Amino acid sequence: MPAEPIARPSPERLTGAAAERVVAVHRQAIARYLKVLGASAQELDDLLQQTFLVLLERPFDDRDHRSTRTFLRTTARQLFLRRHRDRLPQVRAADEVWDRRCGDDDGDSYLSALRECVAALPARSRALLQHAYDERHGRLAIGERLGMTMAGVKTALRRLRTALRQCIERRLSR
Repeated sequence: MPAEPIARPSPERLTGAAAERVVAVHRQAIARYLKVLGASAQELDDLLQQTFLVLLERPFDDRDHRSTRTFLRTTARQLFLRRHRDRLPQVRAADEVWDRRCGDDDGDSYLSALRECVAALPARSRALLQHAYDERHGRLAIGERLGMTMAGVKTALRRLRTALRQCIERRLSR
């Protein structure tokens, strides 16, 4: 007589502590993913809330980290594409970059390598990056603060991005 299959309980909606745990574990990675897709700062919080609402409004089997992350990424991508149907080619390209660089650790190793590479830069290079990316100053403002021309700022940033990309690749290949 054949054995009866083991019945899995049907999925239930996530509530309470279980829901809070899923949000806490995955929020940063999904935000990072949405930024890679091109979500603006203004729409990022809305997309995150909508993504987790989808998870909470339907029965969901929180089997393992990977399946939950895949579900959330797929949901976030679909919500983003609803707003930006014209960006499908860019989203596909961003997905390829995400899969290649961020893989299973949601980009944590990539970010760690980036932080190490930035920390190893000379102070002037770190200041240039801070003005350009943290403070979002334009080339003219950066040039005035650092005594550079606009063209010099552009060239220095291009060289810094190349150097950082190479440094990250070396660190990740270890």
